[in-house]
Amino acid sequence: MIRLLLAAMIVLAAGPAGARVLRVCADPNNLPYSNDRGEGFENRIVAVLAADLKAEVEYTWWVQRRGFIRNTLKTGLCDLIPGVPAGLEMVETTRPYYRSSYVFMAAGGEAAEIRSFDDPKLRDLRIGVQMIGDDFANSPPAHALSRRGIVEKVRGFMVYGDAAQPVPSAGIAEALARSEIDLAIVWGPQAGFLAKRQAVPLSMVPVSPSPDGPALPMAFDISMGVRHGESGLREEIDDALDRNRDAIGAILTEFGVPSG
Repeated sequence: MIRLLLAAMIVLAAGPAGARVLRVCADPNNLPYSNDRGEGFENRIVAVLAADLKAEVEYTWWVQRRGFIRNTLKTGLCDLIPGVPAGLEMVETTRPYYRSSYVFMAAGGEAAEIRSFDDPKLRDLRIGVQMIGDDFANSPPAHALSRRGIVEKVRGFMVYGDAAQPVPSAGIAEALARSEIDLAIVWGPQAGFLAKRQAVPLSMVPVSPSPDGPALPMAFDISMGVRHGESGLREEIDDALDRNRDAIGAILTEFGVPSG
């Protein structure tokens, strides 16, 4: 029975007329990363890898919230998830294909004046920070502010945002552009993309230093994930990432992803 099941999975993975299929799970409305129209930078990078591997891309769309990996990759709905932290225990990760960091973002040139969480000016600013997950868990910048007692003027924005909007995470940048907050601390790939979409110029500088103490990193290596035990696929993706590093770098630059 197990052999029959494995044989059936191989046939399905081969796709129509023997064409190879790269089965990917992604969020259908999570720009700048992905959407179901293929407009995100992860969509673009996956397309580059698929072309390199002479494969067709088959997406399973699933809203990226708690349980995303458990309900997709681990149930066999797909074989690859782009954009996971390097070394994530739930999956077997590829070598990183980019590194980015949280950034201070402000209208005009204000962000250039803020370099670290120890800057005394932070205590007088209205600060927007991203919250992670549906349980309002704190992001690293929120923890960094809290451990310094900077909480009274801090406003939280869900990192996944409003799924009814075309760019769900845009709220924090829009609040900054409307002067509802003075400073935003945003994960770099989102910050670079969102800054380009605002009516007023927004400046960014990476949070420094990149670790705020031994257990609070502000910069992360980003990889792709496959199921544990599927080292063959991971190695194929690793090789394709290496061969297409320049093309991937150009896509990240186009989307304004700051390097960490």
